[in-house]
Amino acid sequence: MTFVPTMVVEIHVPLLPTPSLPDGSYLFPWIEEVEDFLSDLEDQGDVEVFDEGEEDGDVYVFFITGAGEGDLLAVASRVATLPGVPAGTVAVVSNDEAEEFGLGRRVALPLPVL
Repeated sequence: MTFVPTMVVEIHVPLLPTPSLPDGSYLFPWIEEVEDFLSDLEDQGDVEVFDEGEEDGDVYVFFITGAGEGDLLAVASRVATLPGVPAGTVAVVSNDEAEEFGLGRRVALPLPVL
């Protein structure tokens, strides 16, 4: 039996604080908004959240799987356009065998509208 790695799309969001927040506010409220968005899509059966999001240097990385590349990239593109998500978000097409983040093919987000 041949093992086929599972495709994973990493969504790399620049770890930038939301501007104009009241003093004492959490600097990255968009992280929770993205997690809620992805959780809702998972509940609908559109994608699977592969792993907990995590900070990696100057980016926060979310992981999705459970659909074809086009559908996963479309979800990543939607994430990039959510209110409050910093500009400069990119997707990385990878798989569950990757030893590190960011080693796959990079895709600029949001995707161009056809």
